[in-house]
Amino acid sequence: MKNWLCVVQREHVLRGMSLGIVQTNHGVRSGIQRMSPGDGLVFYSPKTSYPDGDPLREFTGIGVVADGEPWQEDEGDFTPWRRAVRFETSAAATPIAPLLDVLDLTRGNRNWGFIMRRGQIEISQHDFDVVAREMGADSRA
Repeated sequence: MKNWLCVVQREHVLRGMSLGIVQTNHGVRSGIQRMSPGDGLVFYSPKTSYPDGDPLREFTGIGVVADGEPWQEDEGDFTPWRRAVRFETSAAATPIAPLLDVLDLTRGNRNWGFIMRRGQIEISQHDFDVVAREMGADSRA
């Protein structure tokens, strides 16, 4: 099993939670294809919404990829690729700042924000567990 950090504005995380889905990097297939059932997902939101939302810099969702294959949704002129997710609904949003020196992904990296621009990043089990604990979530929803 792998763990993924998905960089998504909070507004989109909340919509994904309400639908029980994940889509990354503007709905492209490649990121969703790399995920497998049982993989852990952590959502990091740099802003509240896109493009003009307020700065946020929080982990805003956590869950596990559910069984089933990816599918392409038809929303008219937008056809994003998605996967089903079991979200931990009791998890609380958690700021990243206190964890910067704890997480493998960010420890010692002053330019950690640049890494986040990739949109979907494989993270260590350690990082997934730390974020899950800080959010008050079961690490395998």
